Amino acid sequence: MEIRTAAMKDLDAVAAVEAECFPAAEAATREEFKDRIRHYGNHFWLMFDGDRLIAFVDGFVTNEPDLRDEMYENAGMHDESGAWQMIFGVNTLPAYRNHGYAGQLLQRAVEDARKQGRKGLILTCKGRLVPYYAKFGFVSEGVSEKSVHGGVIWNQMRLTF
Repeated sequence: MEIRTAAMKDLDAVAAVEAECFPAAEAATREEFKDRIRHYGNHFWLMFDGDRLIAFVDGFVTNEPDLRDEMYENAGMHDESGAWQMIFGVNTLPAYRNHGYAGQLLQRAVEDARKQGRKGLILTCKGRLVPYYAKFGFVSEGVSEKSVHGGVIWNQMRLTF
């Protein structure tokens, strides 16, 4: 399995994986991914099985201490010198789940954020996934007051270095 960052040539594959992993109300669109890759392709961690994209993690960097819904839609909010690495999506194709691939990508994102001198990482997740992210050192801060993306209840979690 190869892990690398994103380039514009990955756009269609990224959008296709997202569409398979999230309901339409929660999934980023192809155009949103185009903007994200343009602004922060180096903050995408893509995993390939041969030529096939099977999983990815993405999110921008900011000085803001909480993940807000506006961040999903406005890639221009990315600040390469920001303190916090946000995680907007953790995606694995259904046929590749339960093999630890998402965990490998999360660990790479954590390693990169640490090497880059960030304060840590922030993500939101559904309640059933709180124990999963806790295994990587993320601490639940409870239900997010700043994210209702897709009409879902999200729990904010933070990993602080």
